[in-house]
Amino acid sequence: MSHSTHTYHDDERNQSILININGELFPREQATVSVFDSAFMLGDGVWEGLRVHNGKVAFLQTHLDRLYAGAKALDFTPGITQQALSERIYHTLAENQMRDGVHLRLMVSRGTKSTPYQDPRVTITPPTIVIIPEYKQALPETVTRGIDLFTVHVRRGFPDVQDPKLNSHSKINCIVACIQATKAGAAEALMLDPHGFVATCNSTHFFIVRDGQVITSTGQYCIDGVTRGAVLEICRQNDIPAAQTNFSLSDVYSADEAFVTGTFAGLVPVTCIDGRDIGELQGNKDNRGPMVTRLQSLYAEMLDRECGDG
Repeated sequence: MSHSTHTYHDDERNQSILININGELFPREQATVSVFDSAFMLGDGVWEGLRVHNGKVAFLQTHLDRLYAGAKALDFTPGITQQALSERIYHTLAENQMRDGVHLRLMVSRGTKSTPYQDPRVTITPPTIVIIPEYKQALPETVTRGIDLFTVHVRRGFPDVQDPKLNSHSKINCIVACIQATKAGAAEALMLDPHGFVATCNSTHFFIVRDGQVITSTGQYCIDGVTRGAVLEICRQNDIPAAQTNFSLSDVYSADEAFVTGTFAGLVPVTCIDGRDIGELQGNKDNRGPMVTRLQSLYAEMLDRECGDG
């Protein structure tokens, strides 16, 4: 895999992890779901990526709120309270003796179907809930040297086609965008909205910095990113000018700095977009501009406060 925000070193401990399926723990090689499962068959489900820091799942309540809202939008319930699901997550971590440096994937599908068909009424079981914890961290050089992006032809579409705010298993548009960016030699895809304004990336959220102001999209054509929201909150708390607004590729190419955000790697600088260097730091060991450096530090402090009690 080419270097991206999700690049990591393999950890041999992941071969012996226990994976939680519907409240029961299984060794990695035995952790399976039915071929009739809604998520496998049709991408019918919702998911969250979670980060474990200092023994605590960061921003867990925000993630669970988004998960349950997504399930409600798809007209099903996970069949378990948020409190019980939170306890299941922590039980899974405890059984794996995991405390730090862990990335966790939480997946909830509508359930198992009686036959291969899209109609939710042929679902015959309660929802399938899978929790996969892995020892996985972003490479240290990722958050200093940064990544490059390529603007793809795949758009973030109108909500009457597939609502881009929904964090569902149906991610084929993002996968196609990722493929195009990879074929172009970039780490990730920059995606536009239907009007030609910058929307987001295929797996992270995108920001630029111009004249001391932090700028991101309106949020109409991307999921409600947890780390994205944290950065905007950091700006409010520290009197850093920030805006959610429409902006074009012309604004991007002439930006002073650019960066992406995500649960896995936090804040990562962007050094090149469509072959154009961003800012004036390219070629250095540290490609972070002053705003990205400051925001990374403030985000680390927020993460410590969020997870300070373990």
